[in-house]
Amino acid sequence: MLTITQALVDQIVAHARKDHPDEACGVVAGPAGSDRPERFIPMLNAAMSPTFYEFDSGDLLRLYREMDDRDEEPVVVYHSHTATEAYPSRTDISYANEPAAHYVLVSTADTDGLGDFQFRSFRIVDGEVTEEEVRVVEAY
Repeated sequence: MLTITQALVDQIVAHARKDHPDEACGVVAGPAGSDRPERFIPMLNAAMSPTFYEFDSGDLLRLYREMDDRDEEPVVVYHSHTATEAYPSRTDISYANEPAAHYVLVSTADTDGLGDFQFRSFRIVDGEVTEEEVRVVEAY
């Protein structure tokens, strides 16, 4: 289960809406070993594409060095889908290289008739996708 604050959910959704029609992407870091997302880090989609996201390799290297210096790890890796449901694509699955992370997808398309976005979380380990419950809290 992903436990995340409403403030972080709002920031992730706002980033997805801001970058629409391109996919948005980013990380929420937290203390190493805590499984607690705390620090919102929006990233640039180097692909600048409505159907694909890619972290800039230089930005990603700087991010991992910074997280290492702060004793943090990527607790949430997020991106948006602009025209499809919030479910990992084959490409998303192939790029999922953080087995301990929660992979959050936000859809900025109304694919289910329930509103203009979906917010879902998945674990992706060795190509296996498992959806998990999301518990939104005011504070930890």
